[in-house]
This record gives sequence, structure tokens and C-alpha cells, in this order.
Amino acid sequence: MHPVVAIALKDLRQRLRDRSAWVLGFIAPMAVAGLISVAFGGAQSFHTSVAVVDDDHGAIATGFTQFLRSPDLHDLLTVRTVSSRADAQSKVADGVLGAAFVIPAGFSDAVTAGSSEPITVLGSVDATVAAQVARSLAESFTAHLEGVQLSVRTAVAAGAPASSVAALAAQASAQPLPEQVQPQASGARTLTAVSYYAPAMGTFFMFFAIGFGSRGWFLERSGGTLERLSVAPLGIGAVLAGKSLATFVYGAASLGTVAVVSSLLFGADWGPPPVVAALVLALALTLVGLTALVITLARTERQAEGIASILTFGLVLLGGNFVFIGQAPDAVRALARLTPNGWALRAFTDLAGGAPWTAAVGPLLAVLAFAVATSALAFALRRRVLAR
Repeated sequence: MHPVVAIALKDLRQRLRDRSAWVLGFIAPMAVAGLISVAFGGAQSFHTSVAVVDDDHGAIATGFTQFLRSPDLHDLLTVRTVSSRADAQSKVADGVLGAAFVIPAGFSDAVTAGSSEPITVLGSVDATVAAQVARSLAESFTAHLEGVQLSVRTAVAAGAPASSVAALAAQASAQPLPEQVQPQASGARTLTAVSYYAPAMGTFFMFFAIGFGSRGWFLERSGGTLERLSVAPLGIGAVLAGKSLATFVYGAASLGTVAVVSSLLFGADWGPPPVVAALVLALALTLVGLTALVITLARTERQAEGIASILTFGLVLLGGNFVFIGQAPDAVRALARLTPNGWALRAFTDLAGGAPWTAAVGPLLAVLAFAVATSALAFALRRRVLAR
């Protein structure tokens, strides 16, 4: 067996005997991806229950209730019956209702007279999305009423008889809006939470291998293993190559396993397998470069652990592994481009959104450039390791 392969296999056996290597490399990222899949599984099919407290009992108040029960809102809302405002408020607080509408007395008369009374929306801090949806519906209905009022005023000002106000209002209400939003297919797929956080968490836990590799180096140095290997005919170069190969295989196996399992069990979409494999291997090469850089910078095992932790958490915080980077401010998105995981996540999300495989070429080259840069820097600083 080639000495480099023998050293790599020895390192892998040692690493896999450590339970933390299994937990951080394989179990934890898949568990987090599963939890995210469960937590966000219903995010694409929002539905809530609401109630209407009608203190007006007029025609326009009835029209609002009919608006909420229209077929267009059937998949979004279930309108339930409540006895009073206090009952509605209690059910909203208990989570039985997502939100409730309170139509004040005199609402219909006020609208008919050309003014308006606000519709009160009752919401809860535990159901902010439902409250925002309810508020938007109330504002949409009120805006429609104001549009009808404006149309009637314009017609009367143009000479229409005052006796025809009711007919004009009915005619204006029946007219479609001059501008409407029509959903159209964009050719892209919706990015689900698990399709983002599966690669994000897989990359995050993969970076913990930086600490494993660098700590192992110093443990072997303190135990005298490195000195015995360095005087053997294989040389220190073969030792470094073997340890780098072990880190590469462990990192690629960790992220690759997360990709396969999250796709099969949780429905995560990583993109075309050949492109995903290329990105995984590029990240594994980056892992090798970062591990080598930590070894050259640190002088003790404790220093190596500290530098590895700073690198790991610094990269994942800047790269957007914990938040949707597409919704972050421009400055944060710019900082993500300084990290290999930020570029990789950009490629994974583009591919999951239906972009062609060519969209991953730029990010892939950026990750490889990062791997080359860290490896070159570690090579330039190699004298620090040899001099110890």
C-alpha cells in the first residue's frame, strides 16, 4: 500500500473511533435538516382560521364577511363563528384563531355617506403571519370601498343625479379593478427551507473537521508519532499528504452523506448530482487548505482549537449558513462572497431554484480559488511547522 494512502487510512480509522466525529460529521447535520423540514414543512401552504365580529349588521358589513368566504380565499382562510369581541379576543390569545375582524357599529352607514370607519384586526404575537394577512385583507377591502366612493363622487360631480348614487355604487362595485395581480409561472422553482438549510447545516458541521485535523496533528506531535514518521524513508511530505487526504475524504463523505440523506428523506433539492458532487469535492479541498493553515498558524493544540473555532464560526456567520442570505442587506451579501461556503450556498440555492447547471460554474471556481489560496498560504508558512 502506498504510504500516503496508509497514513490517510490510519487517520480515518482514528477519527471514526471518535464518536464526536460521527455526531458532528453525519448525525447532527441530518438531524438539523430533519428538524427544519418538520418546522417549515407547512410554510408553503399557509392556512389560518379567522372570525368576524359584526357589530354593524349592515349590507356592507355582510359583504365583508362574504368577501372572506369567497372561493378566492378558501385555501387561505376558514371563517369561524364567535359570540362577541371578548370571545374572539380570547380565542386569538389561545391560538384557536389566527386573527379576528371587528366591524364597528355604523360601518355600513358611514360608507354609504361617503366616509369610513376602520375595521379592527385582533392578532397575537404568536401568530404574526396570520395577523399580517388579516390586516392586508382588511386594508384591501377598505381600499376597494374607497375606490367605489371616489367613482361615485366623480360621477356626481360630472352631472349624475344624486338619486342614482346607490345604482352608481352597485355598478362601481361590480367593475373589476383596472390593475390586478395575476400569478404567472416564472420558470423557477420555489426554494424550500430544507433545500437551503440542508446544505447550509451540512457545510457548517463539515467545517468542524478543521478542528479534528489540526488537533490530531498536535496530538501526534506531542506523542512522538510525527518525529518517527519524519525520519522514515517516506519523508514529511508524504505525512502531510496522507493527513490531507484523510481530511479530504472525511469532509467529502460528511457533506455527501448529508446531501443524499436529506434529498431522499426530507425532499431537499440540491441540484443536478454531477454539479453537486463537484461542489462537495471543492469544499472538501477548501477544508484541507483551512486545516493546513490552522496547523501552520498554531503552536499548541489549544491554539489550534481556538483558531479552528474562530474560522468555523466566522465563515458560517459571514457566509449565511444561519439565515437566508438572499434576504440579508447588501453589505451582508457582499461579505458572503468572501467565504467559500457563501459561494457554495449561492450555487446550491440557484440550482434548487431551477437555474441551469452553468449557474454553478462561477461559485465553483470561487470555492476552488479559496482552496488554492489557503493551501498556498499554508505552504508558504510551512517552515513554521518544520521549525518546531
